[in-house]
Amino acid sequence: MAVDFEQARFAMVEQQVRPWEVLDFRVLDVIGSVKREDFAPTRHRKLAYADLVLPLEHGEFMLKPVIEGRLLQALDLSPEHEVLEIGTGSGYLTACLARLARAVQSIDVHADFVDRARARLQAAGLANINLEVGDALRFQPARQFDAVAIGGAVAEVPERFLSWVRPGGKLFAIRGHSPVQEAVLYTRAEHGWAVESLFETDVPYLHGAEPVQRFAL
Repeated sequence: MAVDFEQARFAMVEQQVRPWEVLDFRVLDVIGSVKREDFAPTRHRKLAYADLVLPLEHGEFMLKPVIEGRLLQALDLSPEHEVLEIGTGSGYLTACLARLARAVQSIDVHADFVDRARARLQAAGLANINLEVGDALRFQPARQFDAVAIGGAVAEVPERFLSWVRPGGKLFAIRGHSPVQEAVLYTRAEHGWAVESLFETDVPYLHGAEPVQRFAL
């Protein structure tokens, strides 16, 4: 049975994303126009607009649309902003970030993800994105960013991630131990950080950022 993706996209915005307190019209416009089905794995294309975490290769995933919406809204991006995305994945969230900001740098540890995302983003006509293969836990960018988006959960937010945020900039993270994790927004103030708790969730961990296993005798 054929899927009407235009209708599915509209329903996702109105029945999933907006009711989850995503009210920024810029974010709703982007989510309502970027073709998520073109970024979803072929085998799950018909589920592109479902309220689900969609599995990718290497044990990775696409976040639920509602979480992507809250992430985009929390970062409050402007057309002059530069963004760092940690975890390119399918490239869908990368596309949304690129529609809201001036420039996006996105890294992923999986070279095939980067290659595939590059082709998808070029097909979508987005030219303000720089993709790079790299391990975020060893990554050393040459500059800071107005916003940093972490595309998977972390047991704890590494200090190195925070160091990439410019004064006044923001970082979105999902932190903690599954099954109870917390989405938080860090804002870099003049003297330290303001941390806002956004919502509770449970998503897979970013590669290498899982909790350290502790064994008791």
